Amino acid sequence: MKKIIFGWMVIIMATTPVAANEIEKATFAAGCFWCMEHPFDEIKGVISTTSGYTSGHQNNPTYQQVSAGRTGHTEAVQILFDPSIISYAELLDVYWRNSDPTTANRQFCDVGSQYRPGIFFHNEKQQRLAEASKQKIVQSKSFHEDVITEITAASRFWPAEEYHQNYYLKNPVRYKFYRYNCGRQQRLDQLWGEKE
Repeated sequence: MKKIIFGWMVIIMATTPVAANEIEKATFAAGCFWCMEHPFDEIKGVISTTSGYTSGHQNNPTYQQVSAGRTGHTEAVQILFDPSIISYAELLDVYWRNSDPTTANRQFCDVGSQYRPGIFFHNEKQQRLAEASKQKIVQSKSFHEDVITEITAASRFWPAEEYHQNYYLKNPVRYKFYRYNCGRQQRLDQLWGEKE
């Protein structure tokens, strides 16, 4: 009887995929969340991106409430990724290149605390990596202003309404018009150099 049971265990173990790494989560804010999904969606190892609201004091906030600045939330993007393919440190590099770390309560043409830049860590390792990356930016970039991006523990993340998800794919013309007129790419190029 023991041999039969062992045999079944071998079959089960051989046919069940074993994940070498757990899926991890990253949360970043840098102004309009439409513009933050796009760069991360293009990276191998990123499983999904979700636009939403974080670091506020009201449950189930709506876009109208958040955009009015009444809930304390900031627009953010939450990323699920496979750390065996893409590291959190590499995601941080992408984050910095797509944010303006020198302006508080503003990103490009979007003004208000709901657009403040932030890195919201999910564990101590992410916190260490985020703080080290910020220090590297401070030391290596010759910005005229201070680097003020907040690094805080992740709190409840509320997914935004469905029409916000993958906006750049659903409404490519409007997305490009908004991004250009907001001066986002122009400011990023000014801060970080033109993207290759």
